[in-house]
Amino acid sequence: MNNTTEQKSLTIYGWLSIAAALSTIALKSYAYLLTDSVGLLSDAMESGINLVAAIIMLVVLHISARPADDGHPYGHEKIEYFSSGAEGVMILFAAVCIAFTAWERLLHPQSLQQLDVGIAISVIASLINLVVAKILISVGKRNRSITLESDGKHLMIDVWTTVGVLVGIGVIFVGNYFESTLAIAKQLGLSDWGILDPIIAILVALNIVWAGLQLIRRTVSGLMDSALPADEQAAIVTILDKLVVPNEVDYHALRTRYAGARRFMSVHILVPGHWTVQQSHDLAESLEQQVKSIFNDIDIDTHLEPIEDIASWQHLKIAKQ
Repeated sequence: MNNTTEQKSLTIYGWLSIAAALSTIALKSYAYLLTDSVGLLSDAMESGINLVAAIIMLVVLHISARPADDGHPYGHEKIEYFSSGAEGVMILFAAVCIAFTAWERLLHPQSLQQLDVGIAISVIASLINLVVAKILISVGKRNRSITLESDGKHLMIDVWTTVGVLVGIGVIFVGNYFESTLAIAKQLGLSDWGILDPIIAILVALNIVWAGLQLIRRTVSGLMDSALPADEQAAIVTILDKLVVPNEVDYHALRTRYAGARRFMSVHILVPGHWTVQQSHDLAESLEQQVKSIFNDIDIDTHLEPIEDIASWQHLKIAKQ
């Protein structure tokens, strides 16, 4: 299966994410209507962001699956960073909305209702997100898709957000049933433990801000053409070092980068000037085949140079790795 076909097959996970978002929005919104908990409202709002992000992800996966063309000779995979960047910005916007809503509730507290039913519904929604998040992260890592992996991690953050909200509401639920707890609350100047609800929502907003900043940081890193991870570069260097023959064959100017799910590398191979084109080509072809046996989604550019020519060593100031 080629890379384009693999990318097209990933769109099914975009639909899975959309289905999960719609389900959790419905469940969490119903839980909020039952309880009037601003914590659950903040959770539902984040699920709304999940839906928008899932739709963007689906569109991006369709575009990234297109094969290279005259206008985009290196393919369309880099558009995946648009998805992760847009998701990061939306997460930050959601955090601001949640914090504002929680602050209003903090200034004007309200009692919560039907907490037992609300908690049960939110647990179901959280389990849906947990299952889908595990699937997206696993598939994203396996296929080097930052779009799927980012969406999966966002859903996993949503799961922990819900856990935090439910813990807080659980404390309120238990506290409202024990007079001793209410007495402690009154000593603290609180009418009841409902004050925890907006406080937890604000903490949720702070957690979401961190998640959004992490996604934006990773997006910027990808757009800046960051090098492959150290372990992947080490694997490439190991193959290159095996080709080296002192004073006869060498290499330098190794460069690597990511573009969405695809890897790119370029390297200069220095060979004896008297070698035939066929000999030099065979060496380069052997190198490329060995690297592709490790990474099946990598584009390789090799540049052959005569090892005796001093210009081969001076025209690029890129240190040998």
